[in-house]
This record gives sequence, structure tokens and C-alpha cells, in this order.
Amino acid sequence: MSTQKTTGEMTISPQKEEIIKEAKRIEESTLYSSKGHFVAAAWWRKMHFWLGIPATLLAAVAAASAFSQFDGAHIARGCISIVVAALSGLSTFLNPNEKAAAHFSAGNNFDALQTKARIFWTVDCRGSDSDQVLASRLKDLANERSELNRKSPQIPRLAYLSAKRSIESGEAEYQVDKPVE
Repeated sequence: MSTQKTTGEMTISPQKEEIIKEAKRIEESTLYSSKGHFVAAAWWRKMHFWLGIPATLLAAVAAASAFSQFDGAHIARGCISIVVAALSGLSTFLNPNEKAAAHFSAGNNFDALQTKARIFWTVDCRGSDSDQVLASRLKDLANERSELNRKSPQIPRLAYLSAKRSIESGEAEYQVDKPVE
């Protein structure tokens, strides 16, 4: 008796089963990477506002208070100026807007690869292509993932953990994949 699985009338070879498993690994890996980058992008976007808005408002207050004639205002103006300088320096050093854009771009790239991997194992692997052709295409997907990992900024640990929680809570599931009740 054969131990090979079948899908309809198609027999799946052991090699094709392994190709499908590896494509599923790529899909899962890119899911976590894309979600992690999207969380990091959101965090850096917030950081951009957390630094930029107070710096802008305090700079305006410092500028307006420079024209006041109140005694003791010199200390307040000096303190506000120090805070503005610190926030502006942090904003320049951290460059949160650029980091948010880099993580957002990486998230989109990993999301696109995740879609390619899912289509590959759910559709392409069910077709008539030979195992060798499918193995070659799988290697292309793996190489693309490696290249994205190399070029993308590192996902901060907290962003990864947040993304993992959201995935495990079902936020990344499609309605079509859920069981019908």
C-alpha cells in the first residue's frame, strides 16, 4: 500500500511534501517579520511625534517668553531652551521618521513574500510542475527571504513580541481560512 498522500487525483511525492513544508516555513517566517516591522514602524512614527511636537511647542514658548519682561523668567526660558535642545537633538540622532519608513517598507516587502510563498504552496505545488522545478522556485523564495533579512532593519524585541501576540490572537488570519460554524 502506498504511503503517498493524494489531492484529488494528484499524487504528492515525498519531495513535494518537503517543498510544501519549507514554503510554509517561509510563509510563517515572513508573517512574523512583516508584522514585527509594521509594529516597529508604528512605534517609530509615534516616537517622531513624541519628540517633534513637544520640541516645536516648547520652542514657540521659549521664543515668546524671550520677549517677556517678567522677573525670574530667565530661568524658565533657559530650562525650556535646554528641553528644546535635548528633544531636537534626540529627534535628529534617532531619526524616528526615517526608521518608521524603513520598517514600513520592510514590512510591505515581507508581506509580499509571504503572499508569494502562500500562493506557491497552495496553488503552484498542486500543479503539474516537476519536483525539480518546484525546488528551484522554492530556493528563489528562500533567497528572497535571506536578502530581505539582510537589507531590513533589525526588529526591536518589544516589537517582535507585540507582533507575535497579535498573530497568536488571530489578527493575521483570513476569514476564508477560518472554520465555518
